[in-house]
Amino acid sequence: MTLAVLVLGVYVGYQAYRGYRRNDSRPVLFLGIGVTLVATGRPLVSTLGYVLLPGADLALAVLSFGVSVTGLLSILYAFTRA
Repeated sequence: MTLAVLVLGVYVGYQAYRGYRRNDSRPVLFLGIGVTLVATGRPLVSTLGYVLLPGADLALAVLSFGVSVTGLLSILYAFTRA
């Protein structure tokens, strides 16, 4: 299931990047960055973190939360300011 979320998140980010390149639209760029971070950041940090750093549960939770918040702020920026 995690692999499907990662693949779909990367695909959506790639499509947003193509839209940014085609239309030179900053909101689309930040939307793509945000969706990619939200969809792939948390599962990637959690999965790789637990495999590589099995004792760092709190640090991984804070890092994955930070990645999700950064993605959501990027989406918010795309909708309001970009």
